[in-house]
Amino acid sequence: MTYSDGDREELDEIFETESEAEEYGLEQVSNFDTGGEVLHLSNPGDYPAPDEGVKADYEVFEVED
Repeated sequence: MTYSDGDREELDEIFETESEAEEYGLEQVSNFDTGGEVLHLSNPGDYPAPDEGVKADYEVFEVED
């Protein structure tokens, strides 16, 4: 996962196909966005609105066995 503030996070999941990895990446981005919305709604003073805050994206890497 890569974030617009420059942070990176490597997830340890390994998938059989690239499409499975893509689906997982999209799900993680969606979860990140949903979490940002929930935090903002619970305490807008401490957490920016999702469209004003950090954004997430993903990259898929091929791993050799």
